[in-house]
This record gives sequence, C-alpha cells and structure tokens, in this order.
Amino acid sequence: MKKVLITGGAGFIGSHLAEHLLGGEGAEVFVIDNLSSGSLDNIAHLQENPGFHLVVDTILNEAVMNELIFKCQEVYHLAAAVGVRLIMEKPVETLETNVKGTEMVLRLANRHKRKVLISSTSEVYGKLMGRATELGALAEDADLLMGATSLRRWAYACSKALDEFFALAYFDEKKLPVVVARLFNIVGPRQTGEYGMVLPNFVKRALLRKPIEVHGDGQQKRSFTHVKDAVRALVKLMNTEAALGQVVNIGSEEEITIEGLANRVKEMTASPSPVEFVSYEKAYGPGFEDMMRRLPDLAKARELIGYEPSFDLDATIKSVIDYFKK
Repeated sequence: MKKVLITGGAGFIGSHLAEHLLGGEGAEVFVIDNLSSGSLDNIAHLQENPGFHLVVDTILNEAVMNELIFKCQEVYHLAAAVGVRLIMEKPVETLETNVKGTEMVLRLANRHKRKVLISSTSEVYGKLMGRATELGALAEDADLLMGATSLRRWAYACSKALDEFFALAYFDEKKLPVVVARLFNIVGPRQTGEYGMVLPNFVKRALLRKPIEVHGDGQQKRSFTHVKDAVRALVKLMNTEAALGQVVNIGSEEEITIEGLANRVKEMTASPSPVEFVSYEKAYGPGFEDMMRRLPDLAKARELIGYEPSFDLDATIKSVIDYFKK
C-alpha cells in the first residue's frame, strides 16, 4: 500500500485530498497540521480509518518532518498561511510558514528522494491581466507583476512565487521529482470564510439573512473551482511523469463578477439579504490592492492530465449552500 504525506491535511483542501486518497486511491495517509487554520472537524470522519494517521505539529519541526517524509513515497505539500485577512494581519507568520516550510519539505524530500507536489496559487500572477489569448487567460509562462513591497498585500504572492522557484531549482539541480500546481479559487464544503474566502462568506450571510458584503465596486472577475475537481487534478499531476518539473494551472474558465456572485448566491438561497458595498480600506485597512480579473489558461492541464472541471458554477455554489444548511 502506497504511503502518502499531506502537509496541512486538516485544512479545507487537505481534508478532501486525504478522503480521496484513502478511498479512490487506497493509500495509507499521514497528515501533519498545526491546526492554526485547519480543523479536527474536517477530518473527524477519517479518524476511524486504520489507514489514516494524524500528527498535530508544525511543518517547521524538522525531526518530525524527516520521519514522516522518510515513511512516505509521496508528499503533497499544502500547508501554508492562506487567506487575504491572515496575510494582512500576520505577515511574518505568512512569510515564515510559506518560505521556510516549503524549503524544509523540499530539502527533506530530496534527502530521501520522495516525489513532491507543491501547491501554489494564482496570487503569484500579481497584477498581471494575462497574455493575449482568446480567453485573455493567464498562462503558466506569463511574466509576473507584483506590487510594492510596502504593500503587505503582496507578501503572500511573493512567498508563493519563491516556493515555485525553490521547487523548480530542486528539480533542475537535484533531480528531485516535483510538480507545482497553481490553484485558482478552490471552493466547496468545509471551507471557512474566516480568512476572507468570498463564497463561504456570501453563503453564510445569505442564509443568516445578513447583508452580503462586497468589497470594492464588485466588478472584479473571478472563476471558482470545486474542491473535488482540484483534488482529482492534484492526484493526476502526482501520478503523471510528464508533469514533473512543470508548473500547472488548475481552475475553471467560468467567470463571474463578485457582485454577480453575491446576487447568484442571494437568488439560490432565496435570501432577502441586501448586497452592500464595502471599501477595501474598511475591510482590510490601508495598503490593500486587488486585481480586476484572474482567469486561468488550462491548456497545459488539459494536455498533461486531460483536465476538465466536472462542476459548473451553480453546482459549486449549491454544494456550499447545502453544506452550510446542514
């Protein structure tokens, strides 16, 4: 039986990945999580499975990480400081967790020559609007455009870009089998809105009949990817030799404005909640910038793993509504 390590495995995406690996893949799964943003509730249903093992600790504990990586054949590195609100409130933690943690995982994986998947983010594109494709989409080899270092908003994007540089350097210089997945707005059941994730926040407020708060003018466009589609893609990338040494976008091409998303949630929940607009400064304090559009180019994912999302936007929203109704 294949043994797999998931860092951040009690988090939103990590818990779904653990569930998938234990079920569809029949793997033995080891999870490490310090529970700072993950939750035992996310993995409570997995605790009785004899193939599931939880270690509550930080990924910066080198002795623990060395033992776990030695035990496992594959490492899915999902642990990170995530969410706009956390980035704005705890920039030191964001940088230390994302940069030191990834360097630790790669160094120890290289020591034992274990295959690694590094989860990255569409945030690394920064302010870039995308190359001129028919979709205006962001391709993996597009240049990156970051904001000023004085603006805290960009600390997360820069830290994840550095993670990618680390991963590709280990692949090129050390021949470590590693792949980078750039994730675009992964959503679904078990995601918390605590750190600024927009869809669960909208759904919770709609169900509670509270005002749905849209930041800025609401005309910024985003696409949302169901966590089950993302998890299947991560596993396929790990198991595809041609993906090693590659950075691959994983997302959806179905765009909507944030104001449009608020109204869609309001309609699907039959909620009387008003949609209210809140300035970025009021929401996050000074020094925050947003991007008006961020759409993935999925050509490489289609070529490498035959990727196609199976959830459209309405089905994705419905899954979140159903989760919070429970």
